Amino acid sequence: MKGAWSLLHQWHFPAEFVAKRSCKFPAAFNSVAPLNLGKNVCFCAQMQTATYDIVNGSYVPTGDKEGNSKMKEKETLNVENVGAFQKLPMVMPSVDVLYSALRKAKKVSPTKGIANAAKRERNRGAKQLDTLMKELAVKLRTYTENFPSKKILHPYERSLVELTLGDGNYEQVLSRVDTLRKKVVSIGKEQASLCAKSMSKREAEQRLTEGMNKIEEIFSVEGKALDDLLNIAKTLRAMPVVDLETPTLCLVGAPNVGKSSLVRLLSTGKPEICNYPFTTRGILMGHITLSYQNFQVTDTPGLLRRHDDDRNNLEKLTLAVLSHLPTAVLYVHDLSGQCGTSPSDQFIIYNEIKERFGAHLWLDVVSKCDLLSDPPALFATEDGDSDSSELAKYRIMGPDGAIRVSVTTEAGINELKSKVHELLLTQATRIDKEKGHQETMNSPT
Repeated sequence: MKGAWSLLHQWHFPAEFVAKRSCKFPAAFNSVAPLNLGKNVCFCAQMQTATYDIVNGSYVPTGDKEGNSKMKEKETLNVENVGAFQKLPMVMPSVDVLYSALRKAKKVSPTKGIANAAKRERNRGAKQLDTLMKELAVKLRTYTENFPSKKILHPYERSLVELTLGDGNYEQVLSRVDTLRKKVVSIGKEQASLCAKSMSKREAEQRLTEGMNKIEEIFSVEGKALDDLLNIAKTLRAMPVVDLETPTLCLVGAPNVGKSSLVRLLSTGKPEICNYPFTTRGILMGHITLSYQNFQVTDTPGLLRRHDDDRNNLEKLTLAVLSHLPTAVLYVHDLSGQCGTSPSDQFIIYNEIKERFGAHLWLDVVSKCDLLSDPPALFATEDGDSDSSELAKYRIMGPDGAIRVSVTTEAGINELKSKVHELLLTQATRIDKEKGHQETMNSPT
């Protein structure tokens, strides 16, 4: 019958058939001249052709149901804005979760009015085991449901999860927590059922003790999954929050070229400053206020000369920022020979990054200009005589238009601050244009 009514309106019948055959009148009426209904009569010309399915006792239009499921699927796959890590639930240590549930379970009393001691003890034991199971299961379900799926995270935060926690570890820990929940529910129901079937008061007490011990044992053994989730929440919640609508300056360069010193000079950020590579072990965020406007400054781990497949997770964090955030780039060069990366290697790294991320607004800075020597520094592995003209020029001056600065003598600092301000104002204009374009694309036509 599902598609019958949708076909009925296409069937046409002669008028005589409708008047004489579709109704059973007495024979006397058949002698009456047929009604003038026109050449043909069309049944159900305006009949609704929608089909329905029965869902939970209600009629649901098939098309609507399919449309709703597609809408729900689309909604669940909507990518969140940045800031999902700050919405993570506060996870309790597994020991605290267990003992909190045990305390609540042991306070449960038997149902009032049960005179028989054995029945009363059966009732109390089953209720306490059921309460313990529910207290643990609800808490675990709350955690797993409130940690977002990696699919809906902003691409930048998705990269942070993969590079900080390791690829697949986030999902694995959530899966272990959910597996623990299922085991607690299964064992809790089983033990509560056994306790409810006890034949005597003593047996009921034994069943209760055994059930409590089994649930406590499984939670103690596999509760490390919950502690791992707690550590994940702490790690992700400590990640710096980036406002996509606030202009951001990203400092990039080889390790130990002076990026962190410039961040401290330009912003409120206080990164660690030491004379060894990879001082910056994550993404560090600071803020600048210029002419009553707020801007963001981020310090990134240094990049070495190697293929992307060989990069460590710190270097990949830098590439994730450049790939997924609308930042302006302040690229820092150190030609003094003290950073540990030769000028020729920095030249190659710079050209590669500039080619890949040239769409970003860009400003070049040569740091430690007070330490520059004449002739330029050469590493033991380098041969200055074989330099190309571009590399030879780079050793002396850096890229075209680069600003020379020194944090020690403050040479070039005022010029740098002025250029950074101009760069961020340009970035703000670009963000506003992109936002307006996006609103126009999303507005109904």
